[in-house]
Amino acid sequence: MGLPVLIYGKSGSGKSRSLKFFDEDEIVLLNTEKKELPFRKRFKKTGSSDDIGKIITTINQNPEKVFVIDDAGYIMTHLFMANHRNKKGNASFEMYDDIADAMYGLVKMVKNEVKDPEKIVYIIFHEDTDDFGVSRLRTIGKQLDRKVCLEGMVTICIRCMSENGNHFFRTVTDGSDITKTPEEMFEEPEIENNLKLVDDTIRDFYGWKKYKSMEEKKND
Repeated sequence: MGLPVLIYGKSGSGKSRSLKFFDEDEIVLLNTEKKELPFRKRFKKTGSSDDIGKIITTINQNPEKVFVIDDAGYIMTHLFMANHRNKKGNASFEMYDDIADAMYGLVKMVKNEVKDPEKIVYIIFHEDTDDFGVSRLRTIGKQLDRKVCLEGMVTICIRCMSENGNHFFRTVTDGSDITKTPEEMFEEPEIENNLKLVDDTIRDFYGWKKYKSMEEKKND
């Protein structure tokens, strides 16, 4: 089984920026919206599918240990925009059911169908604020929130934030969001906006081998 990790935050908070610390050949980037990255580095393996079955197949077929789905929220958006004009009455509720099924299926399939247990799949979302002032994953409608609590399906859910021009990750909740990580995985509640650092920390916590950078491989 693979390990799904949720990363969420506002637009411009540094979610995509946090990828810049990986080597070009270290990750497989699945860019659902075909966006340009906010830095000059380009990864050797990229894709743009929003088809969940194809995403899982890609994860299983590639030897890399790190996969990033950026931005997974657009899987929902694409399903909605492709169907909402033709759905009326009960059919519109079925459309939201289909969207809920898709997102539930994505997390579930990472956990159950990814064959390598040391593959980490970072699923990136935008955030939204609910009626109680809690920052959580942005979804389409309340149907998904009522039926599926995506953050409840994972152990690690990290919030990307920005303050005074500085980007950082929160690793524990302050009561106003859904952030959570295992106890003692991270030493501080706020860490550098660096997904490579997060990946190394997770692998160290579970006793998995860390990825070696190209420079480290040369020195072996």
